[in-house]
Amino acid sequence: MDIKQIQDLIRFVSKSGVNEVSIEQENFKITIKTNEAPTYVNASIPAPQPLAAAAAPQPSLPVTAAPAAEAAPAVADTSNLITVKSPMIGTFYRSSSPDKPLFVNVGDEISTGSVLCIIEAMKLFNEIESEVSGRIVKVLVDNASPVEYDQPLFLVEPK
Repeated sequence: MDIKQIQDLIRFVSKSGVNEVSIEQENFKITIKTNEAPTYVNASIPAPQPLAAAAAPQPSLPVTAAPAAEAAPAVADTSNLITVKSPMIGTFYRSSSPDKPLFVNVGDEISTGSVLCIIEAMKLFNEIESEVSGRIVKVLVDNASPVEYDQPLFLVEPK
């Protein structure tokens, strides 16, 4: 498997609700585990019963999502904004060290190639550069917090 196939597999596992996936090939073995509550699927049992049980906890989520529904008009206003997403899993940092200034703040003008943040993955610090020019409207992640692949990091108003 190449890195693109692994990223696709990680994306699939995170969206499917499966708790763990293991794949073994001739010279390759990969296991992907998530922190979500496990979803049990047994080929001999009809799938609707476990899915109904898994769907039962989710109605509590819309209750917490109700404030987000109030924020929906704000989302409509942000339809012209570009979302900068994380290209990898890791820890998000807004500056190169605690005593250094932040790479970008809300309201800062950025250009293509500007460093927006650092994501640490497996002891490697990867500078994340902007692929667009514009103005930072919102920082969506707290400093030193974990991020997932394809997680929104910044909202940018393009020039």
